[in-house]
This record gives sequence, structure tokens and C-alpha cells, in this order.
Amino acid sequence: MPTEILMPALSPTMEEGTLAKWLVKEGDAVAAGDLLAEIETDKATMEFEAVDDGTIGKLLVADATEGIKVNTPIAVLLAEGEGAEDIESAPAPDSDPAPAPAPASGESGDDAGRAAKDSTADEPSSPAQAADTATGGEARIFASPLARRLAAEKGLDLAQITGSGPRGRIIRADIEAAPAQQAKAPAHGAAAPEAAPASAPAPAAGPSADMVMRLYADRPYREVALDGMRKTIAARLVEAKQTIPHFYLRRDIRLDALLKLRSEMNAQLQHREVRLSVNDFIIKASALALQAVPEANAVWAGDRILQMEPSDVAVAVAIEGGLFTPVLQDADKKSLSALSAEMKDLAARARERRLAPHEYQGGSFAVSNLGMFGIENFDAVINPPHGAILAVGAGVKKPVVGKDGALGTATMMSVTLSVDHRVIDGALGAKLLKAIVDNIEHPLSMLA
Repeated sequence: MPTEILMPALSPTMEEGTLAKWLVKEGDAVAAGDLLAEIETDKATMEFEAVDDGTIGKLLVADATEGIKVNTPIAVLLAEGEGAEDIESAPAPDSDPAPAPAPASGESGDDAGRAAKDSTADEPSSPAQAADTATGGEARIFASPLARRLAAEKGLDLAQITGSGPRGRIIRADIEAAPAQQAKAPAHGAAAPEAAPASAPAPAAGPSADMVMRLYADRPYREVALDGMRKTIAARLVEAKQTIPHFYLRRDIRLDALLKLRSEMNAQLQHREVRLSVNDFIIKASALALQAVPEANAVWAGDRILQMEPSDVAVAVAIEGGLFTPVLQDADKKSLSALSAEMKDLAARARERRLAPHEYQGGSFAVSNLGMFGIENFDAVINPPHGAILAVGAGVKKPVVGKDGALGTATMMSVTLSVDHRVIDGALGAKLLKAIVDNIEHPLSMLA
């Protein structure tokens, strides 16, 4: 039977997307891994790969088709020996199937595409192991190719892992969480406790579009339709402010030593065309602080806290119509010049909406810097599931009283740490912020 190629979920928040451009045409032979199309998600334009070998029998949607729901058939793939006469009538692309679950944080677009396709297969629920009559009753494990490769690298037994993908399929996130799952396994003979899911409060209903438009009926205005990114940002911010108990810690940081060191380093690195920014130092200072205060290097996971080992720091990047938060992994281990180069690359590709999901998912902490816009201080909204975010203002010359009581001037920078109180308590948050301040005010310590 011909196989339907389904609209994949290429990002965690994707519910529908735009098929920007087909890279194949009807009659083309394709192999697994070949590029089929460019798809615009709520975050980026991504390439979609073939999962199986075959021939493109029919394209069900045209280039630039918008609003295609996840798991909707977009093409038909013919196997060897099949022809156009074998193609059965496919659902219209505007039908409304149940959306496939979005990939977990860190799931690649390729893995997500496979998950979306396989969600219609006759797979077990969970765990991802079932009798396969085609193999004479031998146990078969359902897992994505990426998950199988990662499991082999880590020496994990797939049969002992519970899948969270469609119908119990094991995906990348399950492999990454496997050690934690095994550590939490109950003793032999003991019943596993059931964690009660945390119920999120119902969102408050705001005024409808009609009500607002009637309010301004006698005033001129231009209506701006929401694209996928703006819808996602709106939903995420409402979720963050309604479900995360924010509290705020504020400090002023003296920048003079950092600015002096930065100037000297840039002079020395000029021949390598490297120019460090104040933000590079702030990222490094935050990453080292997360290592110094490991209890604060944590995320909220619904019914538990995950304390992270690496310092993966997300950095807010403004783009036209929204923002990205690309993640600098293992930022504590990288040099300032390496962080600077990586950040420039991620920011450039973010503005082109060319980041892959694994490049803007994850992390436990974020930095948002509006100092370059002249903003002296502000409070940032936490990006779930992060435990905290640092809002950074502009460096401003201010009068200060020295240790000897003498009045002088210094370049001061105001920062605010927004903290999720479910993850980090006040004293722990204060300890984290102090570590960040100490690193910035004594920048040579970051080079050790």
C-alpha cells in the first residue's frame, strides 16, 4: 500500500506549519534521508527529510500552503512495484486530524518527522515493546533511529525504557532521561508511587477581538495578523506569568575592571578578528556561577526539579516579529573568544530563522540584555522550564562611595534576577546572584 507522508511536528510548540517549498516533484525517486521540502514552523524554516525509500506518487499540497495541521497528509510515497493506480483517495489537507505530540526538548527535526509518520502505525502504548507477528512473536521495540543510536552509545537497554513519543515510541528525550528514570526505579517488589500531575490554573478570559475592535471603531488603526511565532510567544508568556511564581532580586554591579580587561583583550585579539562584548563576559559569569551554586542550576519538571550538571545558558536574541533564545551549551568550559564566536553565529542564524530546534531548546538559565538599547533596568519573564533569567541593563557612570568613604565615579550596571520560587528559594537565588556579581566585578577569575 502507498504510504502517506505527514506534516511533521518540527518544534515543541508547532501545531501547524507552512509548506514553503517542495524540493521534489511527482515521479521522483527518493531515499531515506533525502530532502523533501522546506517547512516553516512557528520558529524557523527547516528542511524535512524522507524517512523511507520510494517514489513520490502524489503531492497533496502546493508550495506556500499555509496552516497545514501537524499529522495532515502532504504527499503519497509509492513503494517498489506500486504505481499511480495504487494511490487511494487521501484526506483533504485542510482536514483536522489529531495533532501528533510535539518533540520533547532537544528532539531533532528529523526525529520528530519520524515520530509524526510512525504515529499512525500499529504500535503499543508503553513500554515500547510488543510482540511482532511478522517475526514469529519475537519482541519488537519501537524507537526512532536517533534514539536507537544514542542508546547504543550509552549502553542502554531499550527494553527497559518507557517511551513518551506517539503510542509509546522511544525518542531522544527518553534516552537522555533514562539514567534518571533508572535511578528513580522502585526497589524490587515495591510499588511505584504515582505522581499527581500538577493542574495549571485556567487562563483568564480576556476581551474578544470583536469587543476590542468595537471599542476603537471610531479611531483609525491597522490590523496586524498574528503569525505562528507571535502566537507562540503570546501563549508562552501567558503560561509563564500565570503558572510561574516569579520573585525578583536586584543588584548594581561595578563594571570598571571588566571594561578595562575587555579593552586589553580586544587589543590583543585584534589580529584574530575577535571582539569581545560585555555580554560575552556576562554569559561566562553566569555559567561559572551555576557551577559554583549547583542547586540553582535547575529546571521545573512538573512534579519534580531537575538539577542540571552542565551550564547551558540561553541568550535572548531579538529578531523581526519576535525573539529566539539560542542555547550555549557547556558555557562554563568555553573560552570567552569561543563563546563570542558561537554567540555571533547563533544570533545571525536566529535572525534568518535558520536555527535547528536543538539549538534553541533546553538550558536552565537565560540572559536578556537590553542595555544596548539604553534601558537601565527591567524585569524579564522566565522562559519555562528554566529556573531563572538575568535581566541586564546599560552600564552608566554614577557617583559611588569608596571603601575609604571618598566620593568618586564608577560605571555601574543594574541587573535583575527573575527566579521561579518553585525551583529556587530566596536565599539560594541571592547566593547565585552574588556569584554572578563576583565574577563580573573580578573578571580575571573567569580566565583562570
